[in-house]
Amino acid sequence: MNPNTVTEFLQKGFRVTLGATSALIESLQDSQKREETFSKMQSDFGGLTEEWAEKGALTEREARNFVDTLLSQQGQPAAGDTTSTAGTTVNTSASPVTDPEDQKDLRELTAQIAALRAELEKLQKPDS
Repeated sequence: MNPNTVTEFLQKGFRVTLGATSALIESLQDSQKREETFSKMQSDFGGLTEEWAEKGALTEREARNFVDTLLSQQGQPAAGDTTSTAGTTVNTSASPVTDPEDQKDLRELTAQIAALRAELEKLQKPDS
């Protein structure tokens, strides 16, 4: 199997997982969205996975932009709650997660993301 194909497969799997997690959180918060998601799962699962992949890619880009913004500000003094970069305003203040169950879920998801990223980097090396 071509390493690029494996990499693309893992990346798409990561994005589908990220999108599905995001959709799960949304559906837990909205009963109408939950019913809509379950009906899509029964009728058009392939289309739903594509939707999750797109949502995951968007979430990945947003997270990457957020981290890049934080890293670019690391050496600079704090300038308040918002930062303007290239015409866009990014809110850098975050409210703490107080629910222990949510904190546990976030730690587990973060560990899964780190493991997937490590596996992806391992597969991208020519020695693999």
